[in-house]
Amino acid sequence: MTIKWFDEATQLLTRRVARGTSRRGFLGGLGTLLVGAGATTLLPVFRGGAFAQSSAGLQESGDPNSCEYWRHCAIDGFLCGCCGGTSSSCPPGTVRSDITWIGTCRNPTDGKDYVISYNDCCGKSNCGRCVCQRDQGDTPLYRPQSSNDINWCSGSQADMPYHCSLSVVIGVKE
Repeated sequence: MTIKWFDEATQLLTRRVARGTSRRGFLGGLGTLLVGAGATTLLPVFRGGAFAQSSAGLQESGDPNSCEYWRHCAIDGFLCGCCGGTSSSCPPGTVRSDITWIGTCRNPTDGKDYVISYNDCCGKSNCGRCVCQRDQGDTPLYRPQSSNDINWCSGSQADMPYHCSLSVVIGVKE
C-alpha cells in the first residue's frame, strides 16, 4: 500500500529543487559540505579542563614494576619500568606513541579514581620483561580508544615496533 500524499509531496519538493538549482551547483554544494565536515576533525580542541584537577599532589604507594600496581588496572604489555624507563617515561631509544588508550583506576592510597593514559613506547623490539595483561574496563574494538588489544605503535611514526607500555596519570575522575 502506498502513501499517496507522501509521493505527491516528494515529487513537488523534487521538482521545486530541480527548477531552482543546477546539477553543477548541487554537486558543488555537496562537495563543499563533505569537505567542511571532514575538516572539522582537524580543528584544535582544548581539553585542558577535561578533568577535575591535576595530579600534582598525587600520593602513591606500591611497586610500579608490579602488574598489581594500581595504575596498571587496564594495561596490556610489557611494563616500561622493567625495560629501562619508568611507569611514565619511555626507555632510551624509544618514542612515545602519538595515540593512546585510556582507563580509570582507583588509587588505594587516597581512594580516588584517576584517568590513566596508556601509551606504547615504540622503536625497539619487544622488551620481554614484566608482561601484564589486566583488562579492567577493556571494551570490544568498536570503542578503540578504550581497548588495550591494539598495537598503538602502528598509528605513530613509520612502522615502528612495539617495545613497552606506560601508565601516565592525566587527571582525577569526578
